[in-house]
Amino acid sequence: MSVTQQLGGPAARGPLPGTGGPGGGLRESAARFALLPLRLFLGLTFLYAGVDKFTDAGPFSDTMTADTVERMLDASRDQAAAGWLTDLALDHPAVFVNGTAAAEIAVGGCVLIGLATRWAAAGGAVLALAFWLTISWSTDPYYFGSDLPFLIGFLTLLLAGAGPIAAERVIAARQARRSGRLFG
Repeated sequence: MSVTQQLGGPAARGPLPGTGGPGGGLRESAARFALLPLRLFLGLTFLYAGVDKFTDAGPFSDTMTADTVERMLDASRDQAAAGWLTDLALDHPAVFVNGTAAAEIAVGGCVLIGLATRWAAAGGAVLALAFWLTISWSTDPYYFGSDLPFLIGFLTLLLAGAGPIAAERVIAARQARRSGRLFG
């Protein structure tokens, strides 16, 4: 007997409105997997950007010296919204490049596989915000710069989470089964 019947009302029949029934319809499946393209794009892009900085073919390879990085940062400092971030990077260019690359790899990998997605999205949002406030702040019109859309994409993942195909869901399901065996 349902709670509604116990309270004297009619029992609900069939699926809940808007759920499309047991398997769900095409619209429900599309909504369920809507974050997957965003995760794939952001994850692959940031993973590639980080790895690219450590490989010979990348823009920060041996052909691009610390002097080149310093010149790029110095050129953007006067027009940056957060010039103090540029100054901080200029004080330690090697730490800046290597730290950025490591952070991009961590963020990209975690977002791609769906592990600690909200934490990784927060890290990606911080990186994209820092890039926007320093390097691409002077891009005119603003929509020509790529850092702002990356920021919005990461904020979307921060708010919504990983979605259905994610390592964190597999881990949570295993932990639930394990705790069910211990206490069930």
